[in-house]
Amino acid sequence: MTQTPHPILAANTVYDALTSQVSARGERTATVFHDRKTSYADLGHNTHKVAAALADDGVGYQKRFAYLGLNSDYYLELFFGAAMSGRILIPINWRLAAPEVSYILQDCEAEILFVDADFLPLIESVKDSCPALRKVYVIEGAHDGYENYVSWRDAADASAAPNEAKPDDVLAQLYTSGTTGFPKGALLTHKSMLAAIAKGKLVNQEWSEWDETDISLMAMPCFHVGGTVWGFQTLCNGGECVILDKPDIAQIIHTIASHRITKMFAVPAVLLTILNHPETPSVDLSSMQEVFYGASPIPPATLKRAMETFGCSFIQYYGMTEVSGSITYLPPQDHDVNGTPRMASCGKPFPLVEIRIADDDGNDVPTGDIGEILIKSDSIMKGYWNREDDTKSAFHGDWYRSGDAGYLDEDGYVYLFDRVKDMIVSGAENIYPAEVEAALMDHPAVGDTAVIGVPDERWGEAVKALIVKKEDASAEDIIAFARTKIAGYKVPKSIDFVESLPRNPSGKILKKELRQAYWPEGSRKVG
Repeated sequence: MTQTPHPILAANTVYDALTSQVSARGERTATVFHDRKTSYADLGHNTHKVAAALADDGVGYQKRFAYLGLNSDYYLELFFGAAMSGRILIPINWRLAAPEVSYILQDCEAEILFVDADFLPLIESVKDSCPALRKVYVIEGAHDGYENYVSWRDAADASAAPNEAKPDDVLAQLYTSGTTGFPKGALLTHKSMLAAIAKGKLVNQEWSEWDETDISLMAMPCFHVGGTVWGFQTLCNGGECVILDKPDIAQIIHTIASHRITKMFAVPAVLLTILNHPETPSVDLSSMQEVFYGASPIPPATLKRAMETFGCSFIQYYGMTEVSGSITYLPPQDHDVNGTPRMASCGKPFPLVEIRIADDDGNDVPTGDIGEILIKSDSIMKGYWNREDDTKSAFHGDWYRSGDAGYLDEDGYVYLFDRVKDMIVSGAENIYPAEVEAALMDHPAVGDTAVIGVPDERWGEAVKALIVKKEDASAEDIIAFARTKIAGYKVPKSIDFVESLPRNPSGKILKKELRQAYWPEGSRKVG
């Protein structure tokens, strides 16, 4: 007897995968957000209305619209509406400063924007600099001069929804930090995003299975691939998605208990804060079956404490925006509260993912030798929006260059060692020093600067600036100035004033030499 493939494996588009679950689940709960519950049938209907409303509003096939807000069930409706209609959604990091938001809106050429009311003042300050932006809608509530999302959606005729999406169409454009000081829009297609979640089906282990009994917690921000992919993965698998507007720790632990959450993805900084929260010991976390973690380094002591506290299976993911999520996994059998050698790795490649370690010329290095991690998978992005040179440099032929240095052991497990790209990971946020340095150099007292990541117990890494002054200024003054230019998480947490910065003969700052003073020898710098 021929077995029917799972809807995710059979789907051509993300909308196809959702439609299969809408047909199968009907009145079962799809999403929960605060007091609002939405069934699969209503989610499907609202998806059609969003698709129709986008077309009615003049957003054409493969044209862009943006979302600047906290997590919401309405965000997922917009996501699936884009998935049905062949439009492109750009979720914008609400932690960014006004100049950064303005840059992204200009770069992506978004025609309409959905925004949380709290961010309206920010949008008011930048919208005149964004010529493509025609309309702004408020996500919740009534505000003078702005129509809200629900009235916009419900004015559309669901029966007129365009179903135009194709597998190679771009569905989401997620912005990542840029090596040159400007963020880049990674183009994620239906094919790449489906491949990102289909891989789990092919692992064929209990922890990787999803069904209608699963209740997942979507607490990671939707502007990150870990938030968006986690949300649509839950729904395309027929589970119930409980959504928190942001990763508030007290909310997380009480939501786990009250909704009997079975699956959760969390970055290490969130896990550590859960462990240290005074209410955690008194809250019932026994419903949790799997905790997935990744996006930044996790100290072994934190991982062991988390395993003891939750008492469930733990799975590590390693990936990045450009591969639509994760490409390796460390399964529960490789975790132990007493520690295992493999807990120092980030696991092995998912099915349909190839990984090799290469030297600077793209040639393979021997097993156990360190080189750059190269990836081949259907989940890899289409490229960077309007960045032909950056797209070209991101690949060795068909292999995506991760920018991470590591090695493979004889069993195919991947171990991370350092970064090839000059990047800081702080609390799972990627920060390129060039962005920070560009902001600092605008201060009249800064003559020269180098930004590096230094160890931080809570965030993994913290941003530190080394500055050569050309006139008097305090560290506090410079930090306050930087806050007006860049997002708070990018702003240096500390500044050291120095007489000069070490450079090679061509003038490049020797950041490896600068980092040595702050990192214990041999310590892990990436995750």
